Parts: sequence; C-alpha cells; structure tokens
Amino acid sequence: MEPLSHRGLPRLSWIDTLYSNFSYAADDYDTEGHEEQKGPPEGSETMPYIDESPTMSPQLSARSQGGGDSISPTPPEGLAHGVEAGKGLEMRKLVLSGFLASEEIYINQLEALLLPMKPLKATATTSQPVLTIQQIETIFYKIQDIYEIHKEFYDNLCPKVQQWDSQVTMGHLFQKLASQLGVYKAFVDNYKVALETAEKCSQSNNQFQKISEELKVKGPKDSKDSHTSVTMEALLYKPIDRVTRSTLVLHDLLKHTPVDHPDYPLLQDALRISQNFLSSINEDIDPRRTAVTTPKGETRQLVKDGFLVEMSESSRKLRHVFLFTDVLLCAKLKKASAGKHQQYDCKWYIPLADLVFPSPEESEASPQVHPFPDHELEDMKMKISALKSEIQKEKANKGQSRAIERLKKKMFENEFLLLLNSPTIPFRIHNRNGKSYLFLLSSDYERSEWREAIQKLQKKDLQAFVLSSVELQVLTGSCFKLRTVHNIPVTSNKDDDESPGLYGFLHVIVHSAKGFKQSANLYCTLEVDSFGYFVSKAKTRVFRDTTEPKWDEEFEIELEGSQSLRILCYEKCYDKTKVNKDNNEIVDKIMGKGQIQLDPQTVETKNWHTDVIEMNGIKVEFSMKFTSRDMSLKRTPSKKQTGVFGVKISVVTKRERSKVPYIVRQCVEEVEKRGIEEVGIYRISGVATDIQALKAVFDANNKDILLMLSDMDINAIAGTLKLYFRELPEPLLTDRLYPAFMEGIALSDPAAKENCMMHLLRSLPDPNLITFLFLLEHLKRVAEKEPINKMSLHNLATVFGPTLLRPSEVESKAHLTSAADIWSHDVMAQVQVLLYYLQHPPISFAELKRNTLYFSTDV
Repeated sequence: MEPLSHRGLPRLSWIDTLYSNFSYAADDYDTEGHEEQKGPPEGSETMPYIDESPTMSPQLSARSQGGGDSISPTPPEGLAHGVEAGKGLEMRKLVLSGFLASEEIYINQLEALLLPMKPLKATATTSQPVLTIQQIETIFYKIQDIYEIHKEFYDNLCPKVQQWDSQVTMGHLFQKLASQLGVYKAFVDNYKVALETAEKCSQSNNQFQKISEELKVKGPKDSKDSHTSVTMEALLYKPIDRVTRSTLVLHDLLKHTPVDHPDYPLLQDALRISQNFLSSINEDIDPRRTAVTTPKGETRQLVKDGFLVEMSESSRKLRHVFLFTDVLLCAKLKKASAGKHQQYDCKWYIPLADLVFPSPEESEASPQVHPFPDHELEDMKMKISALKSEIQKEKANKGQSRAIERLKKKMFENEFLLLLNSPTIPFRIHNRNGKSYLFLLSSDYERSEWREAIQKLQKKDLQAFVLSSVELQVLTGSCFKLRTVHNIPVTSNKDDDESPGLYGFLHVIVHSAKGFKQSANLYCTLEVDSFGYFVSKAKTRVFRDTTEPKWDEEFEIELEGSQSLRILCYEKCYDKTKVNKDNNEIVDKIMGKGQIQLDPQTVETKNWHTDVIEMNGIKVEFSMKFTSRDMSLKRTPSKKQTGVFGVKISVVTKRERSKVPYIVRQCVEEVEKRGIEEVGIYRISGVATDIQALKAVFDANNKDILLMLSDMDINAIAGTLKLYFRELPEPLLTDRLYPAFMEGIALSDPAAKENCMMHLLRSLPDPNLITFLFLLEHLKRVAEKEPINKMSLHNLATVFGPTLLRPSEVESKAHLTSAADIWSHDVMAQVQVLLYYLQHPPISFAELKRNTLYFSTDV
C-alpha cells in the first residue's frame, strides 16, 4: 500500500504507527463496496490524508469520511463518569509524562530544521547565495512560529508534570495550543510547495543537497545518542504528524479525567478545535468519478463468481471474478452516479481454452508479497468486535439511526481492510498467450474449489477467441445482472436476523479415515470461518504409508463468529522439486475436502458429538464438542494446595527457594531442547491424559519427573505449562493490576503507553515479574523459529495472553457484562498486552527495578 505522498518521501510515520488510510488500501471501493477514483498517481504532489478520529486501536483506525463523522469529544460513558479520582489522575500523569517526552523530541526536530535557516539567509544577500530569500521563506514557512508555540507549551507543562499533585491543572495549556492551530493550517497549505521547492533546490545546488540530506537532531536529555541524522524532507512532515498525535493525547487525557475536574471542559474544547481543524484539512481529499452506463446484453452461462484479492502492481486489489462456461473475467465494481445503474469494469479476461495452471516448478517467482503483520490483523479484529458491541448497545438503547449507520460504516471499513490484507495462499493462473495473474486466498479449500470448477469446464471442447471491445462491454455489462455473490463477504453486510455464529472453543478429535485406493502419507487440516473468511486452524501429524490412517488427535480451535467447519485431507509430498515459488512450500495433493455447518443446538451440548464427513469417496471420522466463551474464560484453580498447581506463585517459589517455579523451568527447558521447531508448538493441544499424568507428577514432586519429561510428547509438556498458568488462583499479572493493564494497552500515544506498561511491570510482585520475564524471553526464542514452527509472536500472544491475564472468577464478575463484551474487549486486549511485551526490546529485571521511567510515580 503506497501512501498518497510526495515522490521520494520515506514511508511516513502516520501510516506506519497511527492510521491506515482506507481510500487507497481498499482499492477504490467506498464504504458500500462501490468504486471510488484513486487519489493522484504516484509522484504527484498532494497533502496526505490526516485521520481525525483516534480510537481504541489507533494504528489501525480506518479514516472517518468528512468532518461530521468524527468522534464526539465526550469519552464513552463509564470512562469519564466512572473514573476513580486517584487512579484517573495517576493515569493522566503517565499520559502527560509520555507526551512530554515526545514533545521534547518534536522540539529538537524543529530546532534541527531551523538550524540551517540562519546561515542560508546570511548567504542569500551575498554574491554566491545557496538559496534566494524567497526560496528560504517558502521551504521554512511558519517553522519558527510552530517552534515558539511548542517551546512555550513545553516550558509551561514540564514543571507541572515534574511537581505533580492532585491539584495540578493544565487544560488551559492544551486549549491555548489548540487555539494556535491556524499556524498549522498555513503550514499545511504551503507544505506541497515547500517540498517541491526543496527538491528543486537540491537538484540544482549540491551544497543545499548536502545540508538537506543530513540534518542533526539532538537526542532527548537522558538519551545515549547525542544526535541522529534525518533528511529535511522527513522533518518537514513532522508538524503534520504532530497534530494527529496531540489529538490522540487529548482523547487519552479525557478518558482519564473526572467530569468534575476543572480541566475537563478545557480539554473537551481543545479536542473539538483539533478535530474541526483536521476535518477542514481533509475536506477536499476525496475526488470521485461517476460511472458510464453500458448496455445489458448477452447471457453466457455463469458457473461461479466471488470476491478475490488480486496482487496487481505489488499491491492488493479486491476483484469480483466471474467464471463463465468459456471465459474467466476479472472485474471491479464501479460507483454509479445518481439515477444510473451500477456496473463492472473489466480488468482482464482469459478464454478457458488459453487458461493454464502453471505447475510449481514452471511458475516464475511472483512479485514480493508482504504479509500483513499478525498483530495488525488482530487489532482490526479487536476494532470490529468493539464496534459490533457498540452497535448492539445503540440498538438496545434505541439509539439514533445516524449513529448506528456511522458505526456500521466504520465497521465495514475495518472489515474491508481485514478481508483485503489477511489472505496469504497463492493462486496463480496463466494465459498461454500472455501474462500470469496472482490471487491471494485465505483458504486452500477455496483455491481447490476454483481450480476444480475451471478444470471441469476445460474438459469440454473449448475454442480460443478474442472479444471485440463491444462484446467485452456487453459481457461485462451482464455481470451485474448474473452475479450470485452480491455483497463483499463481511459481517456488516449480513442481515440482523442472520445467525451471529459461535464464539468460544471447538474441541475436535480427528479419529481416522477410510476409502483410499492405495497407500499414501496422509494428514488432515481443519478450517473455520472467521470475520467473513476461512482460516486454517489445525493440522494432524502425517500417517505414513497407509490406506486407513488413525490419528486420534485432539485440537482446541478458537471460534470467532464461526458457522462452518471444513476438513481437508492431503497426501504429503516429499519431492523437493515440487516447490511453490510463491511461498517456498512443497505442494501437497488434496485427496478430499468437506464442510459441515456448526449448528448451535447440536454443538452446544457438554458431550462429545461423533460424526463422519464424506469427501470424494473418502470418509473421515471425527468428534467435537463446544465450550462457550463465558465458560472458557473462567480461571479454574486446583482445590489441592499441597502441590504446585493452583497454589500462589509466591508460595511455590518460597517453598522451593527459587526465583522461577521448578515446573516452569523444566517445561521451558524441555520445549527449547526438542520442541522449539515443532510446528504449532503451544497451539496444538497435547493428549489430555498425558497432561494430567504430568500434573500429578509435578504436584507430588516425584523423583522421576525428569525421566518422564524426556519420554513425553512435547505437545503434552507445552500443554502442562499452559495448564499451570491457567490454574493459578490469580493470573500471573495479578487481579489487582488487571484493570490498569487494560487501560494502559488502550492508550493511544506511544510514549504514554511505554511509560505506563513499564511502570505496571515494576508494580508486580517479584516472583510474578521474574517468572513473567523468564517466560517472555522463552516465547521470543520460540518465535525466532517461526519459519519452521509457524508460531509468530502474535500466535504465541493469542495462546498465552488470556492464560497470563484472565482474571480470577471473583475478579472477573466485576468486569464482565455480556458475552459479546467479554470476547471483544477483554480477551483481545489480553492478547494485545502480552504482544506489547513480546515485541518490546529485552527487559531486564535489575534495570526495570533500577530505572523509573520519565516522571513516573506509583499507580
């Protein structure tokens, strides 16, 4: 995804760390799935779109279209009104101290930009000027004013934070800062010209080019780096970035400011001014084009159609693909003007007589496909779930239809981004007379369906042909009338009365399979639908050289609104020559595939339900049972207090005279010794009886523990470690600090979040902290082997987040309202907390205890 930005400008921070701009990511589709005109082509000069609606998950917030849709400055009820005065004020302190640290960096950046201005002005009046006065004033326009505004703001705010007490007020400082945004408007209006001028001057003057390529920015007071080198182009972008950052901080401050605090109305006013300013900047950045009506016509038989993600020019595009009896046509939906019919625009077509599937060894390497980071996909899911909850609350309270529509629009935008960025499975097709095309699919099942449908049609006597422009227009015109898939497959397009699907855990045992004609190396994979697309969730081991494999393997699959379970049976290929160049994986052959609906009434019994799924003459026997999410969220401490399971971690470490419980050390050591390259380690569940046997041995402190560990299946050892943390009477990160972890991870400003999250670690009891840091480093080592074990930091955070943070039952009753709220907010936030620490540079216990971060105090 390329930002709409000045040519050559480095990847900008507001894209990387704050917002994804929906307009270009969604490839010209507006919020109803209709096409919009693209922004200016790469290289044209335009102001980047600035997001005006900071939210719970800022780095993935989709843009709010137009000023009227921006978030109200009033925080959600229960945040402001329910703020406990003491805790709220301490959170304000953490937010402010983090912001102050970033403000110091910003002032240093402005200083670095201003530094060459004086000598350049001095030479402007000499016989050999580097730049003219006019060029200098254009490039450095309003930088001096912006610097003075922020220097004054910093100098006034700094002593208030350093000498913090409950009476401190600083709302007037933010209000004054917001009132001076007119200077930023002038800067923004000149930004494009400033960049153009700087670039032209660099090209024509070597001296200026050297100056602009290496400006020295002073490091923060306590930093080891005295200076860093930054380009002038990057620094000129900083003021634009800063307004969005300030607005994020205002959201965070309001969230943790009691309504009756004197700062509250002032911060509200500052936020209103800031949002209006951002809206005014964005008003003109939404050019649209109208569609032209095309005649409806010929009705070739349509066999299959659906939305697929195409890799085109190294970026992802959502396409509607139509398979007719003799041609495959790839189109996109155009936006219709008032009173006109919607229509498709043909991107390309291939007659089926010319369509071939390149074998793995024949296909050329595809353009580089950069997978979207797991944690960003999870952030999108978290945002979607939160918006779903808000919509349900609005409906329950009979809220305004306009508010509900606005929430639905935001939900669609996030779901669209998720749909666009989640697929990773390559599906390449080739025109024997021309080029290749690459689609990315979420599921091997889907790829197999498309391939089989095309190959079935190709068995007929097909002729090659070329469509004239009129014929192509007629065929494309018929697509709208003939299509069977009308909406982009996102949940916001579902009717209200449709089943919301199942949320919780599906336990599946894959028993055996019959019906194979010859011996083969066989395995199965399981897929479930989630957020509108299917995801592969589990894989059995390979059963070698058999016609009747017996796996008897149990899996725990997380369901997120799922309605279907798919089972695919594969023959394992060990031929190294058959490597798919798109993803470097050996291509295995699908022997059969089948799908069953997850009927809530059938599944939601406590007993195992055994079934057989038939696929191409093959029968796979499996059992399943479902655990609802409210049950799966319960912490289940052991009733026996003499062992290690269900006993407080401080009691165990004191009894053992150790810093980390023996069970944790031994399980970690064994996993690192022989399980670190195991595919799905910690995700794939071990056999339940093995785990219970290990639990009994550790509880009894049996002398044969080490011998038993060395003989045990590694997934059972991984399962025992997870069970130990799940059965602690309170979570490793404690019930007391749980609300603070939830608030800290929701902070929008990165500096404030860092300050708060490190401070919370310091607040943990020593045994908990040392054990947590020990586990953290282990999980990072596991993730280093991700290319082999397929366990990324995000996957590990998903497995361990709820295990380490889920509150004990007494505590959780205070937090949990409805089942939907439990899942969307609590569980996903627990994953985010662990992921934050997993992605953090190494954290040392000694250094953490020694260092108190920027202006930090006890919560």
